[in-house]
Amino acid sequence: MKTSVILTVIGPDRPGLVSAVAAKARAAGGNWQESRMTQLAGQFAGVVLLEAEADVADKLESALRELERDGLQVQIQRGSHLSASPRHHVMLDLVGHDRPGIVQDITAVLARHGVGVETLDTACEPASMTGEPMFHAQARLGVPDGVDLDTLQDDLEALANELMVDLELHDPQHESPETAA
Repeated sequence: MKTSVILTVIGPDRPGLVSAVAAKARAAGGNWQESRMTQLAGQFAGVVLLEAEADVADKLESALRELERDGLQVQIQRGSHLSASPRHHVMLDLVGHDRPGIVQDITAVLARHGVGVETLDTACEPASMTGEPMFHAQARLGVPDGVDLDTLQDDLEALANELMVDLELHDPQHESPETAA
């Protein structure tokens, strides 16, 4: 029987860090399934989903904890096999002048509708003409069955107008091939 192990690592970025994590996982019987990794302000941050046979999961966890000797903060959690409620996936794109609170404001609307944020990628970059900081966000949302996408769209558009940002929801299942291209 397989067991899921979720590893979170944070520490000073350096070449070979991902290789060291992968080597520890492999040597202890872990199979790398999925990951999200980034470098932020000189720090490496990563989340990795590993899979292992149930009888080696403890050995895998012990091996991964050895990464702490290399100056990494390590968190390990076993995954659950609970079936999630059915969710429809929708993409959100947002661009606007940066200001504190954008993420909280948008996610508050999503939470009111019971919508989960499955992935979120954000960046703040200078605008091409003015150099002013522009906030960019892309998210994959899990929308439960029964949530009216038109109402969600209306609520997000009202907030986008208030925040003065451009916001679009894309429903890949309901876009025509010409729109998706």
